[in-house]
Amino acid sequence: MTENKKYDLHERLIRFSILILKVVDNLPKSYAGVHFAKQLVRCGTAPAFHHAEAQSAESRRDFIHKMKIAVKELRETYINLKIIKRKPLLTDQKVEEAIEECNELISVFVKSIQTARKNLN
Repeated sequence: MTENKKYDLHERLIRFSILILKVVDNLPKSYAGVHFAKQLVRCGTAPAFHHAEAQSAESRRDFIHKMKIAVKELRETYINLKIIKRKPLLTDQKVEEAIEECNELISVFVKSIQTARKNLN
């Protein structure tokens, strides 16, 4: 069952990355739109990569470190999405969907880090 949970999170992160790319594709080609598009592509797809790296961590501390980087990227993504929504640079429903999923993923990662820290001691 543990493998399925890892796989599910892996797939969820891939789906989130694709959702982010869809949001980016719909941003206006204005100066602000291009700026946020570049930011969002980097930080919005990075958590999937960091999670994959964490699965091959050399130690529990290394795992925690990689997961913390993923949380930082998710929080950056969250702020970018909130600014895009409030400006509004985009009024697409996908923005709200991405905000909700990003917030849920932050919670998942934070809980995982807490569990790993607990198991470290």
